[in-house]
Amino acid sequence: MKTTQPPSRSAGRGRRLATVAAAMLAGLALVACSSNAGTPDSSAQPTFSTGNAAYDAVINAGPVADAATVSANSWASAVKASGTLRVGGTQTSQLFSLMDPISNQIIGFDAGLWQLLSRYIFGSVNTKVTIVTSATREQVITSKQVDVVLATYSITPARMQQIDFAGPYYASQAAILVKADNTSITSVDDLADKNVATQAGSTGVALLQQYAPKAKVVTLPDDAQCQAAVTSGQVDAYVIDQTILLSDLITNTGVKLAGQPFGPADSYGIGVLKGSDGKAFINQFLTTIEQDGTWQKLWAATIQAKTKTTQTATPPAIGSAGN
Repeated sequence: MKTTQPPSRSAGRGRRLATVAAAMLAGLALVACSSNAGTPDSSAQPTFSTGNAAYDAVINAGPVADAATVSANSWASAVKASGTLRVGGTQTSQLFSLMDPISNQIIGFDAGLWQLLSRYIFGSVNTKVTIVTSATREQVITSKQVDVVLATYSITPARMQQIDFAGPYYASQAAILVKADNTSITSVDDLADKNVATQAGSTGVALLQQYAPKAKVVTLPDDAQCQAAVTSGQVDAYVIDQTILLSDLITNTGVKLAGQPFGPADSYGIGVLKGSDGKAFINQFLTTIEQDGTWQKLWAATIQAKTKTTQTATPPAIGSAGN
């Protein structure tokens, strides 16, 4: 009688190892096939997150330009090739660009526009922000330190001699900020012989010369210092765009707006290098977000949400500031 021996332990182990190896190879083959499945759509791009759900939803749903649109523009092509949109901006404006200490992201209407512009170019938010003041905005553009400046940047003939502006994307008249208990200033006419602060390099200087020529103008570097000068009594009032002063009211209960807005509406534009075709590309971007409702949604998630206003807003016509 022939006796059949049971399989050895080593033989059984060999068969199990062979089975595992075959499964691993099959898995690798599947991965290799899936890697050639095509380029993911924009929904697969990294999700932008600040912790503000309404704001994040607007940015993550923003339009993305097709490859042909980007490649047809030399400015956009260069930005995309660099991997980062370099922005000149601010981080202290409650409504337009405020640094969130938790997410370490800048949030606001201006910030949302540069984040949407980045998404339009890259399909995701890839930005590097250089902090600018009213006095340094042209410099960072002409020296090519940034690709754009988005910082409540009023379009003026003098500035257009140095740089180009896309837009405008927003418009605001000037207003007057005073201490909450001030009763002596109720209109621009009351600024005569008063110490009035405005930001150095801003349109506030020209406005005061025209509408309050007898005011004693005090120029300070930024909004925070102008606001502090009012609160401390160093100056009697602070004149600048109403939208900036609305931001100050959110965090400072010691101040108020006096009288009605005055002067021509300041049109905010996006600064780019003079002669660059970036202006045309950004205007195309602005047209896209205005027509698809993204502009309105961003306004509602930022300015309307902060000020609780029931008013609606519409963007000014592109090119309406003579740019």
